[in-house]
Amino acid sequence: MKLKGNIVDVPNRKIFKGEVTIENGKIISIEERDCKEDHYILPGFIDAHIHIESSMLVPSEFAKVAVTHGTVATVSDPHEIGNVLGVEGVEFMIENGKQTPFKFNFGAPSCVPATSFESAGAVIDSNAIKSLLANPDITYLAEMMNYPGVLYDDAEVLKKIEWAKHYNKPIDGHAPGLRGDNLSKYIATGISTDHECFTYEEGLEKLQKGMKVIIREGSAAKNFNALIDLLEEYYASMMFCSDDKHPDDLLLGHINELCIRAVAKGIDVFKVLQAACVNPVKHYGLDVGLLHVGDAADCIVVEDLKTFRTLQTYINGDLVYDHGISKIKHVDFKNLNNFNTDKKYIEDFRFESNTEQIRVIECLDGELVTNEIVEKATIKNGNLVSNIESDILKMAVVNRYKNDKPAIAFIKNFALKQGAIASSVGHDSHNIIAVGVSDEAICKAVNLLIENKGGICAISDTQEKVVPLPVAGIMSDQNAETIGKQYAELDTMAKDMGSTLHAPYMSLSFMALLVIPSLKLSDIGLFDGNTFKFTNLEI
Repeated sequence: MKLKGNIVDVPNRKIFKGEVTIENGKIISIEERDCKEDHYILPGFIDAHIHIESSMLVPSEFAKVAVTHGTVATVSDPHEIGNVLGVEGVEFMIENGKQTPFKFNFGAPSCVPATSFESAGAVIDSNAIKSLLANPDITYLAEMMNYPGVLYDDAEVLKKIEWAKHYNKPIDGHAPGLRGDNLSKYIATGISTDHECFTYEEGLEKLQKGMKVIIREGSAAKNFNALIDLLEEYYASMMFCSDDKHPDDLLLGHINELCIRAVAKGIDVFKVLQAACVNPVKHYGLDVGLLHVGDAADCIVVEDLKTFRTLQTYINGDLVYDHGISKIKHVDFKNLNNFNTDKKYIEDFRFESNTEQIRVIECLDGELVTNEIVEKATIKNGNLVSNIESDILKMAVVNRYKNDKPAIAFIKNFALKQGAIASSVGHDSHNIIAVGVSDEAICKAVNLLIENKGGICAISDTQEKVVPLPVAGIMSDQNAETIGKQYAELDTMAKDMGSTLHAPYMSLSFMALLVIPSLKLSDIGLFDGNTFKFTNLEI
């Protein structure tokens, strides 16, 4: 098989008319020669850090869509399903992904549970990490979110890091806002990447201290604008990722979108492609071709180097996407789940109080970090309740693995004027998270998810809508088009109910993510991410 067109040689910063010859999945020659084709042939895009589960798709269905945008591989942390089902969940992701030609590179989830301040469905300890890292299907130790554990020399955390070193596998970081001497100590353990930088200065310090910085642009967390200017100088040490990408967004684009935006800003196209295609292969030692003779034929044909509109995608020489048609087939699989809690009562969501002021989570659109603010309490019949006028809404996190009393907090910027929204996608432990204007609405939304053993839903004054997620309570068993349409309808409904957030369900899913400051809610209680301690709702 031969591909003809403008060949993009990223390492040598060269574009030339030529012909790529492929045999048995490998590139056997690349020759300069005249041809009439005007399209461009380049290495495939790689998402350098993603949780496939956040697309609400199993790996085989994710792959179907990703190849349409020129993505040929991912560096995937199966942390989400790990928190629900443990090693069994990680193995499900690997085996499902193996049934497609797409190059998934799964890591060993380093933080299951993410902290000791929440209830997860499983534990992956250092012994389990050792077994996972010994598996050739595991490429790296996934993001070490427990950075306090690293800084305070937690024995179990350090054992996991040592096993990664033993097996000579990279260690991913997760250290939002970490600077100075603490950052130096974190890096000194061997942690080599970070995708959580949210300021230019933070990204610069991490790069100068030898870390690889991954620019993240997901459905909720968007750090492209803050970090992209670093790429001009530090292109050899930067990569692109989505981290968490909801299905409707994935249908529209992937890593190609970051390339489009970077080139539009005037950044040298070779530097952009170095980050999008080359650096992940080099850093993680991926078995992904880079358009060199002898490489696996993992390449894409794009219309131009501005829109990066993908015409064809090849993986191991197989044409997996061709002019609008994904050739990756459906894979049959068995749904796994871990959902064991009974329906709740309205009284379960009461919070008896006579306080005048409360701590409130301030959700920031497009950010995983939150602020802690103090607001006036609204009390009716001795119960702390939502205040629609001031947009201080009640929030609950419900343990989905056993029967426990819901944890209660209050949140600002969801701006609902009626009803409630809820999700069993709740990073990191994936308990049920709900926000609503009344205890009745919150209870109804929570019970709708319990009935379905997982999903996302909205309850308005006039209707209720649910998208079931029967795979671990976090993924659909449907294809991207189906789940993407259902999700988009639910997103619209939440916005019709008043939400002004860009991605209300994605933002909701991170409001129990304790490892990101400042204030979050677990199923056990309100948590201060700066001090890494529980705090009181009442002041």
